[in-house]
Amino acid sequence: MGLFNNILGNASEVSSEELTQKYGRLLIETETVELGFKLFRDVFMFTNKRLILIDVQGLTGSKMEYKSLPYKNISRFSLETAGTFDLDAELKIWISSEDMPSVSKKFNKSIDVYAVQRLLAQKVM
Repeated sequence: MGLFNNILGNASEVSSEELTQKYGRLLIETETVELGFKLFRDVFMFTNKRLILIDVQGLTGSKMEYKSLPYKNISRFSLETAGTFDLDAELKIWISSEDMPSVSKKFNKSIDVYAVQRLLAQKVM
């Protein structure tokens, strides 16, 4: 099912320890990874300070773009849950006064999207 989810663009959860080990050099002194997900080659993680998006580019994956979104810049977000026949749920995040969502991620049914929403709500509000 993992390959199928990757093809569909669904995110799967990655442990905080694994993300800290791999991307620890991105974190500041008092920052910790609270929740993280992998989407094919890309990664996004919620820390206690911000949302970090890691976009792996190119065929070899050696070029990477790191986006840092402080929670204070997130103006709103929406969560569309998976239905009976849906395979995924979708999270959309808007930054400042943008009309279109800056971030849009799909989650497979194995992810507790309510926990993701709850964490985001705690950080934004």
